[in-house]
Formats: sequence, C-alpha cells, structure tokens
Amino acid sequence: MRFPIRFTGANQLMGLVGMVPSRCHVDVDDTHLRVRMGMWFELDTERTVVRSVAPDQGRVLGWGVHGWRGHWLVNGSSSGLVRFEFEPSVRAWMGPAPLRVRVLRVSVDDPDGLVAALAPATTPDAPPRGSTGGAGNAASG
Repeated sequence: MRFPIRFTGANQLMGLVGMVPSRCHVDVDDTHLRVRMGMWFELDTERTVVRSVAPDQGRVLGWGVHGWRGHWLVNGSSSGLVRFEFEPSVRAWMGPAPLRVRVLRVSVDDPDGLVAALAPATTPDAPPRGSTGGAGNAASG
C-alpha cells in the first residue's frame, strides 16, 4: 500500500527542490517498509525491525528532511504525523550520505491507515490478548 507524504500550505513549494508529491511516499507491503522524500531521503527496511508505530502529536519546528543522532523527521506538513521506532536502527540515505535511523517521524495523508497497515498480523488460532487460552482460572471451592 502506498501512503503519500502530506504537503500543506506553502510547503507545496517544496517541489522546487525535488520534493514533489509523486516521489514522496511511504510504501508498505507484506515484508518491507519504504520511505521516500524525492531524492533527499530514502529508507528501505524489513518490517520485522519496526518495534512500534503510532500517531504522533508532537511539535514540529520545520519541514523537509532533518534529524540528528538517529531521530529523523520527513514531512511536508505539521499534521498527519506517524512515529516509527526501529530496533535495531536501520540504514537510510539523505541524498548521497548514509545515516542510521532509530526514530522516524513522517507526515502522511492517511496516518490511521498507515498505522493499521503496520499492525501486527494475528492468526485465527491465537487466543485474544489477556486470555490464558485455558480453563485453569476457575476458582475451586
């Protein structure tokens, strides 16, 4: 599934530096997560290293691609943010420069859809969370 990066307001002018909506997106398939922000940011990793994914209401002080010490923000808007945490950190590229990413915040048009697309798969045989799956909890008298 493809989730376009969200661009709002004057940030739509980011296309002047190669951040055009057609080349800015998050792709999710059965095994991989891919994030692109034009030629400025590229991340390809296996889904198994995604430790958490959740909507992010944190403050944003800029737009584009920026980060430091493993924490990166890839956005064209201050809204629609999703936060990924990776363990171990994953390799990404900012232009020609390699970097490591432990936390990635991305603005997308459908943040709830992106979070749902990365929800852990459940198997039909698995008991519901919190259930022991057996009758051993009955009190005896």
